Amino acid sequence: MKYTLRLSRLLTCCALLALLLAPATHAQSVSAPDKAFLKPKFIKKQLLKATKWQLAHPKHPLTDWTNGAFYSGVFAAYQTTKSPLILDSLLAMGERTQWQPGPRYDHADDIVICQTYLNLYRLKKDRRMIQPTIAVVEKFRTMPGPEVQAHGIAWWWCDALFMGPPVLVKLGVIENQPQYLALNDTLYQQTYRRLYNHREHLFARDASYLWSEAGEGKKESNSQRIFWSRGNGWVMGGLVQLLQELPQDHPSRNFYVHLFQEMSARLVQLQQPDGLWRSSLLDPQAYPGGEASGSGFDCYALAWGLNQGILAGPQYRPAVQKAWVALNKCVSPEGRVGWVQPIGADPRRDFSADSWEVYSTGAFLLAGSEVIKLKF
Repeated sequence: MKYTLRLSRLLTCCALLALLLAPATHAQSVSAPDKAFLKPKFIKKQLLKATKWQLAHPKHPLTDWTNGAFYSGVFAAYQTTKSPLILDSLLAMGERTQWQPGPRYDHADDIVICQTYLNLYRLKKDRRMIQPTIAVVEKFRTMPGPEVQAHGIAWWWCDALFMGPPVLVKLGVIENQPQYLALNDTLYQQTYRRLYNHREHLFARDASYLWSEAGEGKKESNSQRIFWSRGNGWVMGGLVQLLQELPQDHPSRNFYVHLFQEMSARLVQLQQPDGLWRSSLLDPQAYPGGEASGSGFDCYALAWGLNQGILAGPQYRPAVQKAWVALNKCVSPEGRVGWVQPIGADPRRDFSADSWEVYSTGAFLLAGSEVIKLKF
């Protein structure tokens, strides 16, 4: 009798422990109060608020890469909300820049603003909006520039995979110019071969973060390799925008889909319990605060993957829910997206609730534009 009682208690304890240790189901992924963050009405309100705040607080030249990322998000916010005020601001930006890219024709950072020009062209069919983009891409295609001369490849840093590929592929589709898609494939593969780590399924920021065969290289405090959150977020966001454009029957599409799935599976493993990712992906304990810009791009990409049926599995939906809730807790009542790592090329700790940058607002807007399409 005593043995039976003890066995019963042991089995009960084991069952409770298993329940506690089991992965969260998607009903358990966020608390009841937090479910308000997932309502479409709330998401639209947040997108409008964040857009208006950021437009009222400019920080960089309009053709700067920071604004390229921001206005990509602004266009997504317009598509979601259909706000005429947002559309007017997008068109006004293009008129102020005269639809020009940045000054360096061969640098991906200086053409990212062209993503928005191309998106607006699809709405308005005004050739003025894309003629400068065509000119700079054609020059880039036919004339090697200082970046290749200095680094051996054009896109030598992983951030470039957000900045450049969507422009080449969008323009190739719009103009029916397969050579732009082929150029993108060539340049993307060069960056992939140089910077992608097949064990970690993450990108090094640039060649200075690669390790030698002897295991020597830059390390975090826990001796892990340095994989920057926002750098990999740039790659994920760029993959989304590339795959949105690339034809389903394009011969390289499977490569990009597989890369997206592989990185998504790894990033879900590295998401922290609060829903955000840390600045350094493999040393979260040394970076105790969540970082909004990398987390925003990751949330965007994972939500898009779910919406497209490219990601499957019980881990993704809870990850998106937790990430979106956590990102909204980084937004001030006025609409400022905080907890943003400043401009840099590696993980940093010098940011707080008051730290903001325009690219993080862009990432937040992109994330919301996909989260709103999910059924919770």
